[in-house]
Amino acid sequence: MANIWSERRSSSPGERPQDHRTPWQRDRARVLHSAAFRRLQSKTQILGIGQNDFYRTRLTHSLEAAQIGTGLLSQLRLKVPAALHAMLPDDSLMEALCLAHDLGHPPFGHGGETALNFKMLAYGGFEGNGQTLRIVSKLEPYTEYHGMDLTRRTLLGLLKYPVLQPALSVPTLSENPLSLAPWHPAKAIFAADAAILSWILAPLSAEERQAFQQTTELAKSPWIKSQHKSLDASIMELADDIAYGVHDLEDAIVLGNITAAQWHAFTAAPFAELPTADQQRLAVVADKLFAKAHHLRKDAIGSLVNQLITSVSLYESLPDCPTALIRYNAQLAQTEQHILHTLKQLVYRCVIQQPSIQQSRFRSQNMLLKLFDAFASDPQRLLPLNTQQRWQQAADETAQQRVICDYISGMTDDYAERMYLTLFGN
Repeated sequence: MANIWSERRSSSPGERPQDHRTPWQRDRARVLHSAAFRRLQSKTQILGIGQNDFYRTRLTHSLEAAQIGTGLLSQLRLKVPAALHAMLPDDSLMEALCLAHDLGHPPFGHGGETALNFKMLAYGGFEGNGQTLRIVSKLEPYTEYHGMDLTRRTLLGLLKYPVLQPALSVPTLSENPLSLAPWHPAKAIFAADAAILSWILAPLSAEERQAFQQTTELAKSPWIKSQHKSLDASIMELADDIAYGVHDLEDAIVLGNITAAQWHAFTAAPFAELPTADQQRLAVVADKLFAKAHHLRKDAIGSLVNQLITSVSLYESLPDCPTALIRYNAQLAQTEQHILHTLKQLVYRCVIQQPSIQQSRFRSQNMLLKLFDAFASDPQRLLPLNTQQRWQQAADETAQQRVICDYISGMTDDYAERMYLTLFGN
């Protein structure tokens, strides 16, 4: 690919003597050794940290997504014409994307994300993928001004939603609401980071950029939906979805949150739409998933992952765009898309929507709302000294609120709990 995609925003190349790594290997190393990556070990994936020592956290989920991402690449190299091989990301780049894709998630998962978005509605909103871009390009102190200073292609691959936040509706409420359902975050990049987004997309022509940044307007929150992403981001997102749909399913089964009866009740109708051979294969998988022998369950999980990965292919998402990185996307075959969607819905309906999970989410959301109020009420007394300095240097109120949001979103679940007890005592 053109050298422009391996450029970094800093003027300094930052080379090390005798360093023969590729730019993508260096990007992976910067992600892997970052504090933001380490914090994922204490951030919620689905079940709260500390409830059990078996299930996945954001960290183990990201590691598994990286392994699946390179598996998808191996399949694509076997399937696409040789002329297209040069545009495929190498394994180090895909690992960097999958390891970094959740860096911006705040404590307490999507519940925490919605809470921070509500507090930031008047100041540009909050969304996990947008925060990931802030971390890697501004906040992580690998460089003085450019965060991890990752390559342009890596930053492009991290953009699930390569558009800017729309104008957000600000509620006229005197106090925090008990329900945050109307304020799910818009999936977009913060206006404060518009210059970074512009730099990432600079190699695209004006026509390509306009096509790539098309959105669909929605009638309710999150208000917009971006229609396109880059090739690398599409592979990363498939890896993320497979890790969520299959491995989080494994957690739920082991912990007794999904029973064989629930599996059959929920999957019977959608799986009946599949070809007979796939129905028979999934029936065997189901028997193994709920068998008493653990090795049979692991074999079933591996079988599901293998079927999904091996169905991957490329298609032209934007056929009129000459830049290959946005022209092509990866997708699963129709049958495998249907299977994965069913598995994700099973986890959502039978685990995430359980009252015990939602009650925990309600509690954690309200903790973050109160933490934000506390720090915003007296930032020069309550914020840590280094964050106070950033707050004092902020240009205006919007930038000051973003500093507070950056601080809270970077907390682990455990740290947020301890900070809440420190400030409120209960």
